[in-house]
Amino acid sequence: MRELRMGTAEAKFADMIWDNEPISSGNLAKLANQEFEWKKTTAFTVLKRLYERGLFQNQNGTVTSLISKNEFYARHSQLYVEEAFGGSLPAFLAAFGTRKRLTDKEIDEIQRIIDSMRG
Repeated sequence: MRELRMGTAEAKFADMIWDNEPISSGNLAKLANQEFEWKKTTAFTVLKRLYERGLFQNQNGTVTSLISKNEFYARHSQLYVEEAFGGSLPAFLAAFGTRKRLTDKEIDEIQRIIDSMRG
């Protein structure tokens, strides 16, 4: 994948594609108009940028993903932790926890994830 970074509008548009794929490019342009009040040309320009990043493809007028939403956000998160915290997930969690108190439910969920990674 060439570039993981997206602006807010691109990310919302990409989420819309992932949530509706496979989708015809015409229907995608209509959805973009409804959601963002974009003209068809704007939707196709943003879509082209996402094609160039290797996220989506258009085959015979049907837009599909080349990478899943979960995989994209996993890679994006990993890149952020690597750049901002030297790759240390504990350092990220510690920093996150200083600004937002985690609920018991969130702590339990994180613990379940850790436990599943152990075995």
